[in-house]
Order: sequence, then C-alpha cells, then structure tokens
Amino acid sequence: MKSITLKESPFKTLISFHKLIESLEEIAQSDVDYRSNYAKALLKEIEAFPQFRDGIEDLSLIENNEALVRNLLADLFPTALTHNEIKAVAIPFQNLTFNYTERFKKILQHQGFTPEFSIRDVDDDQLYIMNCALILNECYGQKINFNKPLFFDIQDQNGIMNHYRILYNADFVEIIPTEKSLTLTPEEVNELLDNYDNIDLWKTKFPKESWILKGFCIVTLYDATTESAISNLKSNLLKSEIEKPEYADNFETIFRSVFRIAELKVGFILYNKEENTFFKPPYSDETFSSYLLFNEQELSCSDSLFDSCFEEAITEKKSLIIADVDQYLLTTKNKALCEHLLSQGIKSAVFSPVIKDDVLLGVIELVASKARVLNSLNVEKLDLILPYLIDTIERHNTDILHQVEAVIQREYTAIHPSVYWKFRKEAYKFLQTNSFNKEYIFKEIVFKEVFPLFGQIDIKGSSVHRNEVVKEDLKKQLKTLLGIFSNQKSNQHLLLLEQRQFELQSFYNELDAPLKADSEQLIQNYIENEIHPILRNTKMDFDTEKVESSYFASLDPKTGLFYHARKKFDNAMSIINKKLAAVLDKKQVEAQQIYPHYYERFKTDGVEHNLYIGTSIAPTRSFDMMYLHNLRLWQLQTLCEMELEHHQLKATLPYELDVTSLILVFSAPLSIRFRMDEKRFDVDGTYNARYEVVKKRIDKANIKGTQERITQKEKITVVYSHNNEEQEYLKYIKYLQFKNILEPTVEQFEIEDLQGVSGLRALRVKVKNTTESDTPTKTYSYQELLDEIK
Repeated sequence: MKSITLKESPFKTLISFHKLIESLEEIAQSDVDYRSNYAKALLKEIEAFPQFRDGIEDLSLIENNEALVRNLLADLFPTALTHNEIKAVAIPFQNLTFNYTERFKKILQHQGFTPEFSIRDVDDDQLYIMNCALILNECYGQKINFNKPLFFDIQDQNGIMNHYRILYNADFVEIIPTEKSLTLTPEEVNELLDNYDNIDLWKTKFPKESWILKGFCIVTLYDATTESAISNLKSNLLKSEIEKPEYADNFETIFRSVFRIAELKVGFILYNKEENTFFKPPYSDETFSSYLLFNEQELSCSDSLFDSCFEEAITEKKSLIIADVDQYLLTTKNKALCEHLLSQGIKSAVFSPVIKDDVLLGVIELVASKARVLNSLNVEKLDLILPYLIDTIERHNTDILHQVEAVIQREYTAIHPSVYWKFRKEAYKFLQTNSFNKEYIFKEIVFKEVFPLFGQIDIKGSSVHRNEVVKEDLKKQLKTLLGIFSNQKSNQHLLLLEQRQFELQSFYNELDAPLKADSEQLIQNYIENEIHPILRNTKMDFDTEKVESSYFASLDPKTGLFYHARKKFDNAMSIINKKLAAVLDKKQVEAQQIYPHYYERFKTDGVEHNLYIGTSIAPTRSFDMMYLHNLRLWQLQTLCEMELEHHQLKATLPYELDVTSLILVFSAPLSIRFRMDEKRFDVDGTYNARYEVVKKRIDKANIKGTQERITQKEKITVVYSHNNEEQEYLKYIKYLQFKNILEPTVEQFEIEDLQGVSGLRALRVKVKNTTESDTPTKTYSYQELLDEIK
C-alpha cells in the first residue's frame, strides 16, 4: 500500500509517533542505565526516518520497517501479553490498523489477513460525523459522549460469528487546524448538535481534510460474543412480522455464537394443554423448525417419542440432555426417540422445557451432528436465553390467541358493525363496574321495532343431486372391484373371492333402487373391512396388480371411497356459494350507505340473508319508511344480479346445478334479541315467531291446489300477505323490467296453507339472462373458479 487510503474524512491523517518519541527522549535522560540505553539506541535507529515524528502519509514506510515500528511500540504492546490481548494501532473511526498482537492476527486469518476491519452498523456518513465530534470535544469544549457501543464482527474458521467490542485509546493523538478550518460560533455549534443526521451541514462546517489528525490510537477488542449475541436475540425477538425476512437464519446464528458450536441447530415446539399435544408454532415466517416432530405438524404426548424419561424431564422442569445419541440408544428404553434423531443425522441433543409460572409453554430443541458437543456443562448457557424466549413465546401466543379470536368472531360469531356499538357500550359498562370488584349482570342486547327482510338463492334439488353422485361413485367403485376380482387368475382363496364377488354384485344391483339413508355407510364399511384386506394380502398377477394400484391411487384418503362425481358436485356447490355470496357482500357495502342496518348471511345449499332496519339500530339517524322501501328495491335488484351471476357460471361448472330465488316480505316491525347461548340474533316474542316459521318452510311450499313448487329456476318469487305489499313490489318489478333486467311476464298465485300459516300469496318473474340485459356478461374458466374456492 503506497498511500493512506482512508474513507472521506474532515481529517488529513498523519500517522505520527511524535508523542512516543518525546517520551523516549525523557527516558534517555534518566538515571536508569538499562532504560536510558534502550531509549538512546531506539532514538538513534529512528533518526533516519524523520517522518516518524513529522507524520507519515505513505504506508509503505511502515510496511518496510515493521520491526522498527514494533520495537518503538514495545512498551504499549508487551510481548508477554501478545497471545492474550486483542490490540493494534489504529486511526479512530477509520478502517486502518497495523501492528497487531498475535491473537488479533489469528482472529483475522480466517477471512484472509487484512489491515482493515469494518465497524458494525456504522456507515461512512456516521464515521464522518464522529470525526467531527472529536474536533468539537477537543477544540470547542464540548463533551459529546459516544454512548453507542462499537462492534467488530468476524466469522471464525468454524463458521461461528464472533462479536468484539471496540475500545479506543487516543492518548497519542492531537488535532491541528489548517487554513481550510472554519471557526465556528456557539450558534453554529448548537446548530450542529441539533442536526446529527444532516451530513451536508457537517461537511459544510468541517470541509474534507480541513483539520490534521496527527498521531495514532490504540484499539483494543473485547470479546463480547455472548453478550452481543443475546442483545441481537432480544432485538430479533422484538421485531415485527414485516421486519423478519431473515429471522430464522439470524436466530440460529445467534445460538451458535452463544454456544460456540458451528453445527448447532435450533427447533421449537409448543404445548397444547387442552389436547395434551405438541405442535409446531403457527408463525407465518416459519421461524422455528422442529426435530422432534420433523415432518409432522402435531403429535400427542402419548406418542412413543415422548416416553417416561421425557415426561419426567418436563415434570421436574429439567432439560433432557443426550450428549451422545448412539451411546444413549444402548442404555435407554426410549429407542424410538434415538432412532428418530439418528435418522436426521443428530448425534447430540438437548430438549429443554420452556416454563412460565409453572405452565409449560413448549420445548426448545438444540441438536448437533457431532456427539458430545452438547452436554450438561454448556447447556447452562440456556439460562441466559430462556427469559427472553419465554417472554417472546408468551407474546406470540397472546398474538395468536387474539388472531384466533378474531377469526372466530369473523367466521363464526361475528358482530355486525351496525350493532357493534351496543355491544361495545355494554362491555365498557362491565369493565368500569368490574374495576371496583362489583358483580355485573350483563344486559340483554335487544333491538325493538325493526323491519325484517329475508331473501335466499337455493340450489335446486341439491339433495337429489347429492344422492345421484353418491350412487354414481359407489357404482364405479363396485364395478372396478368386480373387474379386479373377475380378472384374478390365482387359485388362492378362490371360494372366498367368489363369495366376495357375489356380495359386491349384490350391492351394485341394490344401487339401481333409490339410495337408502345407510347405504353409503354400509357399502363403505364392507369395502374397507372385507375387500381391501383381500386386495392387500392376496398375490395378484402383474396386469391385475397394475389395475389394483391404480384403484387404490384413485381412492379418497379420508373415506376410502371413490370421490369423483361427488368432487365435481361439491366443487360446483362451493363455486356457486362463493360467487353468489361475494356478489351479495359487495352489494351489501353499498346498501349500508342507504341506511345502517343489521346484515347476516349464511351459506348452506345456497345463500340466504337476513336484514333488519330501524331506528333502534341507528339511534343517531332519523328513520323513514323510505329507507325500508329503498332497501327492498336494493334486495330485489341484488337477487337479480346473483341470478345473472349464476347463469354466467353454469357453462364452466363441473356439475350443472340450477338455483331458485325467493324474497319474503314482512311489513310488521318486530324485535330481535341476541341469544347469549347461541351467540346470534333471533326474533323475539311469540307473535314474531310466525315470521321464523314462514322463513323455514316457504321455499318447499307449492302453489295452492297444485303440486308445483312456488320457486322455479331463473325466476324470483316474492312472497307477501297484504295488498299494499303486492302493489309495492309490482312497482319494483315494473322498474326492473324497464331496466331490461326482468322479463315482461309476471305470475301471481296463492300459496298452499302451511302449518299455522295461511293466506300467503306470491309474485313470480323471470330474470333476463340474455346479452340484451344492461348488466355486462362475464366469462370464467373452471380453473379460475377452483383457484378462488381454494
């Protein structure tokens, strides 16, 4: 290196030993002969190099006189300590070092010896400002303290990341202004102190190389690997999900630094007390793997892996330490655990229970591919880490619990935003009362004088279709089995095979009749218990074995039956429900703008919805019947859009299914009450129960005096009781006919009497599904629809 190649700095750096030389000159004048003679001899030797006193800019002078420099610095670098201390000569906050102790050289040798090393998490701008701060302290009487510890990180030959704290001794440095130096006023100094991040301001006040840094520093490294690793662990554990892209790698690297084991791997499992199982943490970033569960997501504590010795370790809150898995296999009863570990190449392992307040949270797993690198001595280091892991795991579990609660609220017992205010108000009252240790009786959540709207789109004949596809799959499976048995050329168990073939044929013939309630279960049990064992245990010829393998590959893993036609039917049902529910949910957001109202939707064999609107739901808004009429028109038009959506789906469905649509009109206001036991709203009162009875039975009703259902495919049926309701909906229908959404023909008829309900009438009108409709047509591919339902 011919010149000092340092980063941009306010200093022009001159490496100088002038203060050390001045000290030698004093020693040369002393009365102690051996020290005086040594100093005189050294001073005479350096006379030929005036740059040692005046300042060195060309590093080759140091490189070419390495022995002389070492002798000059001998008092500061004692030979007896060279294998223990990590020291070198350095320029503060600059990547330049030389005259290393032997231990320092060994540290750097793994990555190739270099006279430069970088400071962790400090960029060029920060180094520049740190150098400026030295000037403020020295020349402007400031007392800026660099509280941020400086670290040097390097990976050793074993791949372990070591962390060293950097300490500077600046006794042999002086700072000298040049002609470029600016004299700063107190106001300018304060401005700098208030603008640490403004690098342009600092460079303006301290231009490049406007000051001279003359002398040298001594840098000492303190091995802080364990402390730094634990600090990094705490930082990583506190990171949010967004900040954790490389968290898993960092986590394992930190453990390796603490334990000084290059091949160390870390796993973790959580404990479920309710089900007495261990399971992998459900963290999205897959931070933790598990060497106990391996490919399993969950295992019962009664599994052979967790025998008495494992249970004892957890009960006594002690780590299970297996220093040598091969040796442990010879002495333990838990062969399954040892074989499980050895199959993963694990020769040394520690399983430590993570416990908080005597509650088992999980087990942390430390494993290594070398025997005895984990043992009862170094496992004590876990005590340094476990407190942070316990807090983090507890926080993770709390977050997961909140997410689970949110999912349950959203998917199972969601409180609709329109009524959430009343639940929140009651919860606040409870919290306020509970804080004074008083008993609190929750008030029932009731909304009075609300108007109901009910609508549904039902999949026509879903039960019949379901029975047909079940029969189709069962027939195909029985036919395949009959084919396998008839092609069997082996004489083994011949009579038994013939008997089973006869029984299979009998089941096949029975399926020509209507499917009985227990037929599927009966045939499934017979195939599983009588046929499959024969196929698995009887030797077949080559061709038959190929057919048999193909047969087993085509079975559903859950039921052991064919799931071909049923899969098409189930997929078609899911696609229809998902698409129609999506249309309804999207339109519902718009409907809330009309007037806030309660909304709930259910997916069964179709999609049905309940709406309730009234003053009690939105007490801050004035209510008018206009809002109810507006919502009724919205409901009718939305059902038309859902019908059209289904029509556009039909061509791509794996199984053709039709739908029927119905609206129930009920003009009398009623009350709805939140049922605490069922966690849902229901109508309140005996009179209002009539409304629920009609809802449950109306879609199966017939036109009075006929066997014709009131609902038909591609038509919307509006059920009502009073003439004014009829006139209202005829206006809506006329409007939608004008918009080219409904067909011109409107059917009107009476409905047969239901149990306890009579006098119902209905309107029925067909939805236009041609391209003449104003609603734009959409096309779907079957794969797109499958991707959506997944």
